[in-house]
Amino acid sequence: MSLDDDYLRYAWRRHGYDHDWYEWSMLHERPAVRWPENKPLALWLNVSVQFFPLNQRNIPFKVPNGMTMPYPDLRHFSLREYGNRVGIYRVLKALDHYGVTPTFAVNTQVAERMPYLRDALVERGDEILCHGWNMDHQHYGGQDRDEEAELVKRAVGGLRDLTGRDIRGWLSPARVHSPNTPGLLVENGIQWFGDWVNDDMPYPFRTDKGVLHAIPLSTELEDQFILCNNLHSEASWAEQIADACDFLLAEARQQGGRLLALNIHPWLMGQPHRIGYLEQVLAHVMGSGQVWSASASDILARCQASQE
Repeated sequence: MSLDDDYLRYAWRRHGYDHDWYEWSMLHERPAVRWPENKPLALWLNVSVQFFPLNQRNIPFKVPNGMTMPYPDLRHFSLREYGNRVGIYRVLKALDHYGVTPTFAVNTQVAERMPYLRDALVERGDEILCHGWNMDHQHYGGQDRDEEAELVKRAVGGLRDLTGRDIRGWLSPARVHSPNTPGLLVENGIQWFGDWVNDDMPYPFRTDKGVLHAIPLSTELEDQFILCNNLHSEASWAEQIADACDFLLAEARQQGGRLLALNIHPWLMGQPHRIGYLEQVLAHVMGSGQVWSASASDILARCQASQE
């Protein structure tokens, strides 16, 4: 059976990608990035501070890591709340002990509902990015553009008002978004987002409203992905991150700076039986003396300056 002629005349058939979101390029062929103090590896440690509603809408699909039992699923609701009441303080203590600069991905409804936590994060002075309104308000293909525009505006504007901070970054709930989302982010003054995980370094991302930047936040090394999706042990999680760190360090020495992007959740890593594994990871990563720990926006700015 032969292919239809229309297949061979596909308008986007060319070397590289079949879209215009960003340029085709191979990582090892790009200009080398240099981090401060000539350190080969940058660390973006992202702490996801989330609110999962008890009465989920689950539109357009069931919320990842959300409620799983019949309403009211107090078991899972209270476990998620544990992270914002108890676990996050253990995480903060560990990060400070090892000299790690975190970035906080905050649902706007967390800042609205939990002023004690919002104020504690603001007082630290670390970067805060918008993680959407809450984990049950997803952005998706087929969503009405005006509806999504209102949601982005409410989430980003609300977080700016509640924190008094210049919110420059975005991470979509469940890391899903519609074709309209990137442009809406630009319209609301967002400079970068972490949804796409197709690289080890930041890169420019085109939208119909201007240039956005993508800073890939690894899914493969995320605590919930390894522990909850892959059902690996905490020891395996720590080993995988150590392996990634060592490999990226070696690659960076040969090809230029690399980025280790780690996403953690206080309701997982802030548990008393897991916090020791987070400390083990931080000790390994920061113990080399070759890692620059910085906010996501500072990493992007340095990457851009290095390539000018």
